[in-house]
Amino acid sequence: MQRKAYVPGTAALLAALLAGCTSGSADKDTTDNANPGTGTTASAVAEPGKYRVLPEACSAVDHDTLDSLLPGIAQIADADQRDKAYEGEATLTYDTDRKVGCRWKVESAAATDHLLVDFERVVSYDTAVSDDSQAEQLYATRETAADLPEPTASTVAAGSEPSSSSTESPSSPSSPPTSSPTSTVSPTGSPSGSPPASGSGSGSGSGSQSSPSASSAANLQPRTLDGLGDEGFLDDQLNGAGSAAGQRTVTVVFRTSNVIVTIEYEEQPTATGTVPDSKEMQDRAQNLAAQLADSLNG
Repeated sequence: MQRKAYVPGTAALLAALLAGCTSGSADKDTTDNANPGTGTTASAVAEPGKYRVLPEACSAVDHDTLDSLLPGIAQIADADQRDKAYEGEATLTYDTDRKVGCRWKVESAAATDHLLVDFERVVSYDTAVSDDSQAEQLYATRETAADLPEPTASTVAAGSEPSSSSTESPSSPSSPPTSSPTSTVSPTGSPSGSPPASGSGSGSGSGSQSSPSASSAANLQPRTLDGLGDEGFLDDQLNGAGSAAGQRTVTVVFRTSNVIVTIEYEEQPTATGTVPDSKEMQDRAQNLAAQLADSLNG
C-alpha cells in the first residue's frame, strides 16, 4: 500500500516539473519571436553620394578660360599683379570637404568683370534619404527661387533648327523652308529687361549685323539647361539699363550627383549707356560650366 501511494505522488511531481520546463521554453520562444530577425536584418540605409571631397576652387578654372571671362586680366602690365589676379581669392568656408569657392575681379578700360565659382557637397544626415536625393531637393529649391519664366512656343534649344512642321506650308509640304516660320510667337521681351538687339547678331564671329530672330532671342531667356550634369539652369539679370551703364549678371547652377556647382559671372561696363552682351556672357558662363562638369566626372 505504501508503494502504491508513493508512485502516483512521484508521477505527479515529475509531471509538475515537466510542465514548468515546457512553460519556460514556450515563454522563451515567445520572447525570442517577439522581434523576428533582431540582430540579423538591419533597416535599409540610403546610398552615400558619389563625391566625398571637393576640388580646389581657385585652381578649377584655367588661365585661358579666365582670359575669356575676364578680358582685362591679360592687359595687366605688372607680372606679379597679373599672377595674383589669376590666382583669385578663396571664399570664406569652415569645412572645405563640404563647401569651397573662389572669386576673381578684374578691372579694364572697358568694364569691371567679376567671377564666382562655388562647389557644395551635399550630405544627408537621414539614413533613409540618400545624399543624391538631398542634393536634388536643395537644387530644386534654388531653381524655384530663380523664378525662371515659363517656356513659350518660341523657346527652342539653343542652336537647334525649327521642326519641319513649323517651317513647311500646309499647302506645299514638299517646298523647302526658305522663309522664317510664321507660327513663331514673338517673346514678350529680351532677357531680364535687356534690349531686343544685344548687338551680337548671330553667332560669334559671323559678322552679321542683323537683329536676332525671335527664336534666338527666346533662347537667351533664363531657362533650364539640358546636358549639363544631372540638371541645371541659367539665369540672366540686367540692372541699371538706360542712361547708366547696365550691369549684367549671368548665373549658371547645375547638379551632378551630390555636388551643386554655382557660377556667377558679372560685368559692369565703364561707358554710360553701354549694355553687356547677353549671348556672349551666357556662352562664356556655359562653357565654363561644361568644363567644370567634365572635370568632376573625369
